[in-house]
Amino acid sequence: MHEPALSHLAASDPAIAELVEGEARRQFEKIRLIASENYVSTAVLEATGSVLTNKYSEGYAGKRYYEGQQYIDQVEKLAIQRAKDVFGVEHANVQPYSGSPANLAVYMALANPGDTVMGMALPAGGHLTHGWSVSATGKWFRAVQYGVRKDTGRVDMDEVRELALAERPKLIFCGGTAIPRTIDFPAFAEIAREVDAVLVADIAHIAGLVAGGAHPSPVGHAQIISTTTHKTLRGPRGAMLMSDAAHAKALDKAVFPGLQGGPHNHTTAAIAVALAEAARPDFRDYAAGIVANAKALADALTERGFDLVSGGTDNHLILVDLTSKGVAGKPAAQALDRAGIELNYNSVPFDPRKPFDPSGIRLGTAAITTRGLGVEQMPQLAAWIDRAVGASDEAEIDAVAAEVRELLAGYPMPGWI
Repeated sequence: MHEPALSHLAASDPAIAELVEGEARRQFEKIRLIASENYVSTAVLEATGSVLTNKYSEGYAGKRYYEGQQYIDQVEKLAIQRAKDVFGVEHANVQPYSGSPANLAVYMALANPGDTVMGMALPAGGHLTHGWSVSATGKWFRAVQYGVRKDTGRVDMDEVRELALAERPKLIFCGGTAIPRTIDFPAFAEIAREVDAVLVADIAHIAGLVAGGAHPSPVGHAQIISTTTHKTLRGPRGAMLMSDAAHAKALDKAVFPGLQGGPHNHTTAAIAVALAEAARPDFRDYAAGIVANAKALADALTERGFDLVSGGTDNHLILVDLTSKGVAGKPAAQALDRAGIELNYNSVPFDPRKPFDPSGIRLGTAAITTRGLGVEQMPQLAAWIDRAVGASDEAEIDAVAAEVRELLAGYPMPGWI
């Protein structure tokens, strides 16, 4: 059952309680490989569901527009200080509602509509808010985009420099949503300095790896760092902006009053809890375990004939091109879900297929590492993926799902007892 217990919810709204319990059981019984998901601790769950959700707190600590902030101010100050300590930054804002508004605040703070901005193209692994055409950032700004080399699947920093010199962007974004390799923050910083641009590191996917020392930090290279607080950081659904002191005031004004009203205080508290957890020594072991699992799973998939974009991974994320397997990403992801393995279909670089029916799938190892799975389980996981993707009937898929449930029964899940 769900933990904390849902006794009051069950009495008040049994329909919703039943759905929440069903989702909790689903999360317990499936191998969750969606790279943007994780399991938060029970402490984070409790903070998220606390009475702090009752309080409205427009403004910042010590400068609110509502009374009764004696405890809220302390919560926010704790979250800010913990972010500064964990990441080693001069300034942190913990109020953004999610990653996209956090990135939009960067534009609002430092650019004007029509300014040239630069980011990684969405099909190459970037994010919508890095200037892609369907995003407000692509409609309101003149966006130019870099990609990856077709032969390596990796960013060519010489090409990035050539594009930056030709276009002279005001902002350069590095990072994205489907990048399986280490981001070269020093190289991006050198290019940004050369064209007098502000470098923004979007570390939403790798924030937990950075915090745990399993990925190089952008601090000292990027003037601004944007991140969500879930994914590898293992916190609630929220976001943070971090920066050097020179950009602090502009970012704060862009978040409030520029884009938002009152912060979600229950989320702020849960962020503070997650940051305290990330500061503990065992979190470094966790971050290292995420990467070790990803590398082991990548190796096992390669041995089974799967084509990995860039040939492998340096972080938590694996991007697989299924073209050689004769199946598209969407039906493969749906079959895997029925087989008890949850991931998402995803475009791959230079994908000839459409985004809603792409050639690839994206996997991440943060959640299974939280559950306690290790490198010794990765060959079996690759075997199940291979069986489900190539299954000729539902009986085979059902058999994999049963084996998955049997394995996971021995691995506890925060939020389920």
